[in-house]
Amino acid sequence: MSTPTTKKPGPAPTRLDPAVLYISVTLSALFVAWGVFFTDNLAAVAEATLGRIIENFGWLFVLSSSGFVLLAVVLAFSRFGRIRLGKDGDRPEFSTASWVAMMFSAGMGIGLMFYGASEPLMHMASPPPGTAEAGTADAARVALEYSYFHWAIHPWAMYAVAGLALAYFGFRKSGNSLISSAFRPLLGDRVDGPLGKSIDILAIFATLFGSAVSLGLGALQINSGLNELWGIANSTALAVVIIAVLTVLFVVSALSGVHRGIQWLSNGNMILAAVLLLFVFVVGPTVFILNSQTQALGGYLASLPEMSFMTGAFGGGEWLSGWTVFYWAWWISWTPFVGTFIARISRGRTIRQFIIGVIIAPSVVSVVWFAILGGTALNQQMHGGGLSAAVAEGEEAGLFATLQTLPWFTITSVVVIILVGLFFVSGADAASVVLGMLSCRGSMTPTRPVVVLWGALTGLVAAVLLLAGGLEAVKQVAIIAAFPFLFVMIGLCVSLVKALRAEPRGEQSPDGAVTAAGGAHSSVNGARPAEVADPRITG
Repeated sequence: MSTPTTKKPGPAPTRLDPAVLYISVTLSALFVAWGVFFTDNLAAVAEATLGRIIENFGWLFVLSSSGFVLLAVVLAFSRFGRIRLGKDGDRPEFSTASWVAMMFSAGMGIGLMFYGASEPLMHMASPPPGTAEAGTADAARVALEYSYFHWAIHPWAMYAVAGLALAYFGFRKSGNSLISSAFRPLLGDRVDGPLGKSIDILAIFATLFGSAVSLGLGALQINSGLNELWGIANSTALAVVIIAVLTVLFVVSALSGVHRGIQWLSNGNMILAAVLLLFVFVVGPTVFILNSQTQALGGYLASLPEMSFMTGAFGGGEWLSGWTVFYWAWWISWTPFVGTFIARISRGRTIRQFIIGVIIAPSVVSVVWFAILGGTALNQQMHGGGLSAAVAEGEEAGLFATLQTLPWFTITSVVVIILVGLFFVSGADAASVVLGMLSCRGSMTPTRPVVVLWGALTGLVAAVLLLAGGLEAVKQVAIIAAFPFLFVMIGLCVSLVKALRAEPRGEQSPDGAVTAAGGAHSSVNGARPAEVADPRITG
């Protein structure tokens, strides 16, 4: 009688996708080398390419961004709203407060610090054509309205539809977190071949360059703060050093994972940001902030349809290209990163909860942010504060110039520098994790060497872009990277709608389970709904 032999387990299959990783890393490295050795050529090519994209396709950015808003609203309040992102018994992994804090830190943290006071001042000095006379009270009102427009509903609707598609296919259909996997209803098994890998590589590039914009903004603002506090001169070299230091910090944070580093940093960000806003609200022009916020919010909501479809065909095209089209392209470049990250932290929520939470909560925070910081800056400017002159010298100086008009400038400036650094780290470490997921076959826990590699490359790209042309070069390359991904976003929406239409048409209970025609609850995947909440819920 023979004795059965025990087969030794082989090595665990690698989660790495060599084709996606090696191609995207090689192309990224070539871009870095281009910027290092042919800096002027990179700047010239980026400027020329951007001009052609905006001139010929600005209308597409405007039309598609409004389409994402309409799609999100329809899905939230349709019969699909009660579908749960996961099995019918799944419950949210994170508390609502942590969920909002994490997606806000990942989605807009540094940008709001950079533009919170500067953008309203710049709009007041140069308002959209045909809206108001520059420097007037009407221009100040319009400035707040357009700040809300650029930072509230539209960008978060883009994040919402991208994140919803990834969460739906990843958790509901037991797929993975790859952008390409959401195209299976349209492309079938071709998503597993070169076509699907090309989609994921485009997502990696959009994420890489979109994140580089934020790193560049953060480095410039920290540099400006050091100049205001201790007279350290603003320089590109110092900004590159700041990027290098913070890159090390965000790689360390990313390696600790979502539940530890990113969640803790995000919660800390929100608390510190709330303290700063409360201070400015109390010691600043409180009554003016409340009055201006109320009026500007009403004007924004009333003018939203007209704003949403304005292309500049009959005048004002240059202004729109420099502001609205840039923002829509920037947000689209962030959708693979923020969408993937939001999907990662949203398992167990219904489609309605997801869309309302992703759009409404951060939009409210953005409105409050601009109402307080932007309102304070506008009030000072209207009373002869001269803040517009400071912003004209550098957009990163706007917040510090505003805080100089208030008590305790040294303390608040230090708080701002810390906040920018924390937003830098929390946003960038989330980006490096997402880049790792995209190059590790959608794994929720990408390998540490891959996360470190992408973290280092993100910092390198940001530094190269600053060296190639400062803030303008950073913006230009972000829009260029976003352009091809715009078509991916449109296809993603079509694929999502097609899959949702195939869901069972039975009524759905509030817990997200499908009620079949016979009245019994049945899960889409056949499993019995859980009777207790998922034990992974965090406080």
